[in-house]
Amino acid sequence: MLVKLAHLVSIMLYVLVAGVMWGTWLALGRTMTRYDATTFLTDGKHMIANLATVMAVLMISAVAAGLVVTGLLFRQASTAAGWLALTALVLMVAVLVVTLSVEVPIDNKIKTWTLATLPSDWKDIRARWAGFHTLRTFLSLGAVAAAVAAALATQTPRCSIPPRDNT
Repeated sequence: MLVKLAHLVSIMLYVLVAGVMWGTWLALGRTMTRYDATTFLTDGKHMIANLATVMAVLMISAVAAGLVVTGLLFRQASTAAGWLALTALVLMVAVLVVTLSVEVPIDNKIKTWTLATLPSDWKDIRARWAGFHTLRTFLSLGAVAAAVAAALATQTPRCSIPPRDNT
């Protein structure tokens, strides 16, 4: 029962992370590189304000839940499911690494920009953010797929019920 609950929690957290990534990519990421400076700054600052804290909590929680599931699966010798859970965890860690090493530093710059202080290379910075966001979006979707596959591959221990004597 603990393994099933851990799967449920980790999959839900992975889905929430991937959902935010997918929604952002689908709604904005593919077109934001055409925004003028005013629209880019306005939308960018709103997104940063709305998502920064929530995503920090979700992503760290997803990684922690993934660690728990992976540990439980290898502990109960559910090897195939364990490797799938580990794959999901590695993908989610990759999402976190891209976020912390590329996206957050760019977000921190954008938060300080105004139309008057916009750097001359802001379009290149915006394109870099969009490209890495696409990468982390598809990494997060891969994490969800691997986590679901791990849950489906998990063997439920069978009860050994002695056969009934019908004589």
